[in-house]
Amino acid sequence: MKYLSHTENDIREFNLLKEHLSEVAEYAGKYARNINAGDEAIIAGLLHDLGKYGDKFQARLRNKERGIDHWSAGAWRALKKYEIKGIAIALAIQGHHIGLLSAHNDELRKMDISKLYKGSGATLKLSEEDLNILLKRFEEDGLKLPDKLEHSIFNQQNVSQKPSAEMLGIRMLFSALVDADFIATEAHFNAVEPGKKLFRQEGRNLDASKAMEFLNRYIENLSSNSSSSRVMKEMRTKLRSACVKAAEQPPGLFTLTAPTGSGKTLSMLSFALEHARLHNKERIVVVLPYLSIIEQTARIYREIFANVFGEDFIIENHSLAGKREVEQKDERDLRSKLEYLAENWDAPIVITTSVQLLESLHSNRSSACRKLHRLANSIIMLDEVQTLPLNLALPTLTTLSALSDRFNTTVLLSTATQPAFAHLNEMIKNTLGAEWNPKEIVPEDAGLFDIIKRTRLQRNPSDDKTSWEELAEQLIDEHQALCIVNIKRHAIQLYDLLTNPVSQHSYHLSTNMCPAHRKEVLKNVQQHLKREEPCLLISTQCVEAGVDIDFPSVYRAMAPLDSIAQAAGRCNRNGKADSGKVVVFTPEDNCYPDGAYEQGASVTAMLFNKYGEELSNIENPELFEEYFKTLYSFNKLEDKNKELLEAIKLLNFENTAKEYKLIRANTINVIVPYNTDKTDIYQQLKIEAQSNGVKRDWIKKARPYAVSIYMPRDDDPIRNYLEPAHPDYIKRYKMTDERWFFYTDASHYNDLKGLIPPDDQCIIA
Repeated sequence: MKYLSHTENDIREFNLLKEHLSEVAEYAGKYARNINAGDEAIIAGLLHDLGKYGDKFQARLRNKERGIDHWSAGAWRALKKYEIKGIAIALAIQGHHIGLLSAHNDELRKMDISKLYKGSGATLKLSEEDLNILLKRFEEDGLKLPDKLEHSIFNQQNVSQKPSAEMLGIRMLFSALVDADFIATEAHFNAVEPGKKLFRQEGRNLDASKAMEFLNRYIENLSSNSSSSRVMKEMRTKLRSACVKAAEQPPGLFTLTAPTGSGKTLSMLSFALEHARLHNKERIVVVLPYLSIIEQTARIYREIFANVFGEDFIIENHSLAGKREVEQKDERDLRSKLEYLAENWDAPIVITTSVQLLESLHSNRSSACRKLHRLANSIIMLDEVQTLPLNLALPTLTTLSALSDRFNTTVLLSTATQPAFAHLNEMIKNTLGAEWNPKEIVPEDAGLFDIIKRTRLQRNPSDDKTSWEELAEQLIDEHQALCIVNIKRHAIQLYDLLTNPVSQHSYHLSTNMCPAHRKEVLKNVQQHLKREEPCLLISTQCVEAGVDIDFPSVYRAMAPLDSIAQAAGRCNRNGKADSGKVVVFTPEDNCYPDGAYEQGASVTAMLFNKYGEELSNIENPELFEEYFKTLYSFNKLEDKNKELLEAIKLLNFENTAKEYKLIRANTINVIVPYNTDKTDIYQQLKIEAQSNGVKRDWIKKARPYAVSIYMPRDDDPIRNYLEPAHPDYIKRYKMTDERWFFYTDASHYNDLKGLIPPDDQCIIA
């Protein structure tokens, strides 16, 4: 009998099971070379669909059965045959359809197929309960397993000391298996000729030497056409030289601390390419927290490399990297290629989000873990690392340390306000058994922060608390000023107090406004600044990262010190003046977005009280070292997110994935009636969604016109103005079914302040 693996494809061919198992084993073994688990991956590939040799599964392919478990037999065979050395294989096989579960001994015993599902009331059933029957058919198909396994990526004896590292090893093997399974299955369904599976073309290699040549040319051209001051150019040259020099060091953990506007984007890329050239690294993964920064970075990278190496030299993996509207066949083919390369990060340079990378490193699902094996022997650069939530600091640094230590990955953490993670080494070691001793790229004697003292920090000269009326009067006296507050209500309150003669040049900015609206406001602001016209901008924190604006004066509501530093980065940014003015004030009705933000602001206020006027240089690294030390001392990080730490110590992949979330807020996307080009984009999006559904093409077009709001409660008035994007959801109108909605009352969207519903409780602070 010929045993089949999948249903027929478009050319009416079935996929032979023995071919599928052999193909997956071959690809998995190749993908696992960099993680030193090639033999395990081959075995996992051979056994992952062992249950498909069962009669019930073969009947399922003919639609005569359903609810068939075809994975447990292979997992149990791996565990029985290879015992402790088969644990990682068994978990990877078990997880390739239902996700990684747990490596705890009690859970491993439950894999026994002689007991599985019996008396449990489960809807699933095994394809064959007699393992010997499956193995006999496996061998009759010409397939054979190695008698023994010399090495395993999972060391059970190491679990109590380094649980995160052992979990990562299992995820890496799981990644190699599921990626190989996706690739082989895809080749069957993509076939266009009988007997010829269509395997995807692999991504190109990183030619670091050639890429460095073109980066050097780009930087030289950029510098010659730059209007920045001599001091700024000197600082950027020093930073880049330090990065290129540091690239000579062996692979490992690095930090990069450099002032805002010092050219970190290109200096980090210089480090990565030189390091890749010297140490034969296979790819560069750039990780950024905000979509605005990602779009800006991707645009720069494509300017440098796309014409030289082709569009597929760089891939983006984030929510805005959807399909592009194209007409020509070659463009459609390129679009398709970029999309499938992004699925498993098969490209020389990958640009992605912090959420995508860090949650994948702690995930248990095949789609998220699929690309992890690509991180071995690569370079990962995480920028703006101060955005990492405190409750995730220990597990995140532990996993990054394991990635570097076990899989030859170089990890670079960069920010203008380097968190004092180095001081967490003992805590990390005591909690999860890892070492955190990164090397700082910029030498102490480089003096980057001494070269550029662009701003002078001062407290508001008024009393401890400043009223909005007082602040408005101060701002009106400014020719050009940016004022950043902590919550949207404060931004609206202050903006409404600004009156003639400056109102025609005053602007409001917050995430109540859709991205297209914010972009238009920033465009107008930049024009005023360039023409040296009067201009006031009242904004929330959304202006603090990835926004290139340069004000002579910046006012900042009391906040965490790293937020104040980000605000200062919008002041005298290009160093044209001797010094800019950054005024920190405490609002009379002070409040913060959340508890962690308030705690950071409290530490900042304490430092202000301690140092007084001496605290004038916001870019002093020693100041931030004290800030983060104090912040961490107030927060017992080992007590933060105990459920997550407990899940890691128990090797529970499912609970780890559940608890490791960078963004906890449950939000929905609301398309608002705003048009920048005077055409009715709102109606166009509505018609398209109702006709074709919510698809990636549509989401990319809709994103610039969407505002995120908290998931409304049943009794929230805003529900009266939300219409699901697709008509299928109108009858059952459940918020959890569809996250895209249209806001139906145009009068609630203000041309100056964005979305302001009558009751704004669900608007994100």
